[in-house]
Amino acid sequence: MIVLTRLNGPTFALNPDLIERAESTPDTVLTLIDGSKYLVAEPLAEVIARIRWFRASLIAAAGVFDTVLPEPAPHPSSSASENLDGATLNIVPINRGS
Repeated sequence: MIVLTRLNGPTFALNPDLIERAESTPDTVLTLIDGSKYLVAEPLAEVIARIRWFRASLIAAAGVFDTVLPEPAPHPSSSASENLDGATLNIVPINRGS
């Protein structure tokens, strides 16, 4: 979500994936995919910069999760089998779709 300011002052958060079009007429008008429009105080260049920052932060956060989070616990419905050393392995089938 990006935080923007309405022309009359209050701030609000907007999912930038819902923006279909952004115009500067001279006020910045954001048209969402459902046709609703928002007039915001930020200039068009600032809205674009916030969207870029938001998307970059998602990519950066995904990289942190790959290196910091521990392995998830095995799913309770997983089947168990033994490896060659006799230790029990938890095997969870992955449904990757067709």
